[in-house]
Amino acid sequence: MGSYPEVDDLRLVDAVARHGSLGAAARELLITQPSASQRLAALERRCGVRLFDRDTTGARVTAAGREMVAEADHILGHLGRVFERSRAAAESETLTVGTIPSLAMLVFPALHVALPGLRISQLVDHGPRLVGYVAEGSLDAAFVAIAGQIELPKGVTGQAVGVDPIGVLVPSTCDLRSTDRRQLAGRTVVTYTTDYSGEDLDGRVAALGATPHRAATAETAVRLGRLLGAPVVLPRSLLRTYLLDSDRELATARFGGPRLSLVTRVPRASYWADAAPLVGRELGLPKAPSRA
Repeated sequence: MGSYPEVDDLRLVDAVARHGSLGAAARELLITQPSASQRLAALERRCGVRLFDRDTTGARVTAAGREMVAEADHILGHLGRVFERSRAAAESETLTVGTIPSLAMLVFPALHVALPGLRISQLVDHGPRLVGYVAEGSLDAAFVAIAGQIELPKGVTGQAVGVDPIGVLVPSTCDLRSTDRRQLAGRTVVTYTTDYSGEDLDGRVAALGATPHRAATAETAVRLGRLLGAPVVLPRSLLRTYLLDSDRELATARFGGPRLSLVTRVPRASYWADAAPLVGRELGLPKAPSRA
């Protein structure tokens, strides 16, 4: 038996997680329950961790199991599309490009402007996963803001697209007039950014006497700000997307801003030399230095 899990192992893990039952998973896969139990036990021995807590009431996925289930879902999804993608590649060139959820509504329309002759297949996921997909070759490119904050895998390179300055969205229900300490002290400030600088951003807000409230997505941040009547600190490309006529925008250099990068394998396709900067201009980003 090799060092990699077999496809049947992944199918079993996926089925057990979905059904919460080894017996139900075995019935779906048309194998006996003892066979399923033996296969799962063998997989756990090879992996060195318990993937499911099993008792008479069913099978509950562990933390390690959740990661295995996520990877199994990803791999099985790709296997399920092998023939479809092969046929599509024969018909026309398609690029599979990914970005994070909050940037999808900006990046993908910009890509259609930047690369009008290519078909774009869209993928949305967390930044580290997108970089991993580029490294394994299942994703042609990714637009992420973390490329300069991590060590990119071997064979992967980053190209700076632009810096996205942090601004302040002030809902109509908030009376904030400036970002100086006297105005911010004692307030709740909702924060969101697209890279790993969330703690730093919260620290800058706290240093001004405010209480940071970090949101998981840009939309969540804006909705929460409107609900609380609180200012929202987030990248300006997203701020301008959510800004209403009744809102106000406060520009400030206090909070820095994430750096958006294009991540591809080496060598990078020649069309990205012009397309990546065009995406940045479509998003209204100031030009970034050449490093990712």
